[in-house]
Amino acid sequence: MTPEELMTTIGPLAREARERLKMNQAEVARAAGISAVVYGKIERGLMLPAVPTLRKITLALGISSDVLLGISPKEVARTMNEPAPEVPLSPELRKLTRTLRAWPEEKVRFLARMAKLLDSPSVRVEFLKDSEKESEPED
Repeated sequence: MTPEELMTTIGPLAREARERLKMNQAEVARAAGISAVVYGKIERGLMLPAVPTLRKITLALGISSDVLLGISPKEVARTMNEPAPEVPLSPELRKLTRTLRAWPEEKVRFLARMAKLLDSPSVRVEFLKDSEKESEPED
């Protein structure tokens, strides 16, 4: 999730929690030990709180930070002693994972560097859809 998406997730959820408690912004800000102006910006999705501030807001609102971050219980373990939930993988990712498990470490590191390069904003790669591949003339 991008910072912008986080801002637009946290703000409305904080407002909903505040309204459920029948508090105004100034009361929540005071309870969290932050300025009302800052809290107002967070609630309007104009500002992303720092982690310590997010913690103070969740305590003031009496809710989990997972709620404000839009994280469902299915996505994370509830305690440090529980295993992380299984993330469903697409068939392509499962196949790739099986292939990578058989590779030597140096080959995996090389692929990781290539993936990081492809993920860089300075690299633009266009992929053809399967239907477009079939229509291209062959050399």
